Amino acid sequence: MKTNSVKLHRVLAAPVEKVFKAFTDADAMASWIPPYGFVCKVHHMDVNIGGTFKMSFTNFSTGHGHSFGGEYLDIVPNELIKYSDVFDDPNLPGHMITTVQMKTVMCGTEINIEQAGIPEAIPAEMCYLGWQESLDKLKRLVEPNIPDA
Repeated sequence: MKTNSVKLHRVLAAPVEKVFKAFTDADAMASWIPPYGFVCKVHHMDVNIGGTFKMSFTNFSTGHGHSFGGEYLDIVPNELIKYSDVFDDPNLPGHMITTVQMKTVMCGTEINIEQAGIPEAIPAEMCYLGWQESLDKLKRLVEPNIPDA
């Protein structure tokens, strides 16, 4: 079975701890991970090596959606999150692996993401576009510096 992969790179003007938290907090994930036009529900999220997660994306316009889940394969706080993804839909077979690497740089956090094993039914350019939208939402979540009241 042929699969696709995408790689993304960004520098965010936010501390690495805040960026890491955005990947490990269920409410934060639900706010930024779905591409524009979708809403996300995180059904469960146990962010530990061997822990699992389950979430679903729903197209806001049509109400159609898909669910997926996976397992956390490797976690190094503020540096690395590696997890598997499997769609519940049998028409989207395969086992994706997403690796998120973070490091502190002078102006914030450098982030590198690789998603491999994307089912052939999902064009790589569509997956890349979705990730670009998600990362734009991530930027809008982590970059504001809002002081406590």
